[in-house]
Order: sequence, then structure tokens, then C-alpha cells
Amino acid sequence: MTDNTNDFTIDPWSSSNILDEDYNRLIEEFGIDTITDITREQFKKHKFIRRKVIFGHRDLNLIHKAIENNKSWAVMSGIKPSGPFHLGTMTTALEIIDFQKMGGKAYYCIADIESWEDNGIPYEEAEQTAVDNLADILALGLDPNNAYIWRQSKEPIVKDVCFKVGRLVTQNMVTAIYGEKPFGLYLAALIQVGDIVLPQIMDSPQPTIVPVGIDQDPHIRLTRDLTRRYYKNFFLPGATYHKLLPGLDGSNKMSKRNPNSYFTFDEPLESIEKKVRGAITGGRKNKKIQQELGGIPQNCMIYKILMYHFEPDDAKLAEEFELCIKGELMCGDHKKTCVERVLRFIKEHRQKKKAQLDKARKILEIE
Repeated sequence: MTDNTNDFTIDPWSSSNILDEDYNRLIEEFGIDTITDITREQFKKHKFIRRKVIFGHRDLNLIHKAIENNKSWAVMSGIKPSGPFHLGTMTTALEIIDFQKMGGKAYYCIADIESWEDNGIPYEEAEQTAVDNLADILALGLDPNNAYIWRQSKEPIVKDVCFKVGRLVTQNMVTAIYGEKPFGLYLAALIQVGDIVLPQIMDSPQPTIVPVGIDQDPHIRLTRDLTRRYYKNFFLPGATYHKLLPGLDGSNKMSKRNPNSYFTFDEPLESIEKKVRGAITGGRKNKKIQQELGGIPQNCMIYKILMYHFEPDDAKLAEEFELCIKGELMCGDHKKTCVERVLRFIKEHRQKKKAQLDKARKILEIE
């Protein structure tokens, strides 16, 4: 989807320039349900729903109904093994973990077929990245005892689904959803249909929620359409949609093409600190004006990364927001606090991850 005013693009492989004001339009354009106060109360244990990072959903009510009636349900997502964990991949990972803690069985896909089609990374080269990525989410708290974890290239179910539903798909259909793409990406999209319906194939028809950024909605819409037509006794897979984090440097998105826009979890601590200290803020031209007019935390990447990941206390986060608006919290002080929290998290995470590497290799059957 391209908008003439803001010129943003919704594409699972190359979304760009999605601003805060665009989300309401996307909700209307794609028929996404908004997260209401009632929904936030029902899922108040889920941080991203509570903090309004998740702004929309499809059929999240079915998950609430399953929880109320003590029925089985699933949360499904995954990662493309094309590089180390960063703030964006952590967002989805923590969403999965929060849903798992609420009672859902987690299904986690290592999307190495998509990594090959999109990034040209052979399966063998993706193996160590897959181990690294899996160790990251295990360190963050994913419980492997209530999870099924697979590599696309090694899972016959998802390949089988690709061929079964493929007879219902035309060139015009995928072009309308994704635009003109290399045909391998269309095949990877059909493999992802298999990933998303796998919980219901493996276990039983059950509500399934897929946490994604809005740029992944084309995959959700394709899967729901094909599920409706082919797996007629299945629940239509649902989804939650989170806002995409802009770049630390003020760019519209975190991108590997722009190293200052993001940091990975395995970067040198000095590099991470430099990038956080260089992050754009919602501060005014100088201290005097900020004290008079207050800051603009809505535009501040320091506030945003704290809200997403590095401030566990809702009350503390709200306090910092108010102090900023009142001009009582200066950007330099806030950055200092943020740097301390980020570096403390990274150090602790690396220790936890190191302890999970052997388990990750065993799960993925990689030496």
C-alpha cells in the first residue's frame, strides 16, 4: 500500500515511512479491530497491550474467551535468521512470552526459507544465527517445555501446506497483496501460511494469535483467506499489531542500512552507549525553553525504548513522562538513566543467553 500524502509502504519485506498518524488509517484500510479499554483490562498482564504499543488486533477476543473457558489456545510467531537480536526482534519475542505466560502454547518458527528467498542466506549459513536467535528468546523467558520450535527447511508440515493451499492461489492474487516480487517470496509467503496454521494441524483446531508489526499484515490476511477456503474447520488465525519502533537517530525505521538507527545485542557496549546517547529526543532548543515549555516525550526515542523494553515499572514510566512534559526532566539526565538501564540489561542478558546456547542447539538439532 502506498499513500500519496505521506508516501508510506506496507510490505513484509520493505515497509517504510510509517508514522504515528498513519496507524488509524491502516486500521480502517485493512479492517483491523482497535484495542479498547475493555481489551486492555482483559489483557492487563500483557505489557505491550497495557502500554498501548499494541494498537490493533484480529480475533483477540477468541483468546480471551478460551482463557475464560479454560480451553487450549496458541501463540505463534518466529524470526528470520538473518542477523542478531535487536530492539525490533525483542518486541515480538516478548509479546510471545507474555502470551505464553497467560496460558498459550508457544509455536516459534525459524524462518530460514524466507531468509534464503529474501536475503540469499543458505540454510547452512543460517544455522548458527538460528541458534543465536533462539538462545536470545530462551534467555528472555520463553519456556521450551510449553513450546514447539522448528526450522522451516526441516518441517514437512509447512511445506505440505504450501502445496495444498497453493492450488487456490493465482498470480493476480499474490500480486494484489504483495505487489511485484520475485516468485520465491510468494512461495515463502505460502510457507508462512503453513507456519501459522501448524498449531491447529499438529494439535487441534484452536484459537491462534500471531503477534506482528503492521508490516506483516499481508501475511495474516493471506493466511486467513486460505484458512477460510481450505481448512474450513479451523479457527481463522488472529493477530495483534504493534507500532514499529522508529530509528534511534530519528529515521523512520530501524534499518541495517543505517547502523546508527539501531543496535544489536552483541555489539560492543561502547557502541551501544554511543548510539543511545546519540538518540533523538523530544527536547527543546535549550534548557531554558524546555523548562518553560516542557519536553515532547511522544517524539523522544529515549522515552520510547524505555516504554517498549527498559522500564518495567508502569508508574515510573508515567512519572518520567509527566516530568518531561512539565520541563522538570532534562534530556541529558534522562539519557544517562536510559544508558544505565540498557547496559545493565545487555550485560545480564548476555549471561543468561550464554547459559541457553547448548539448549538452543539441542532443540534445533544443530552441532
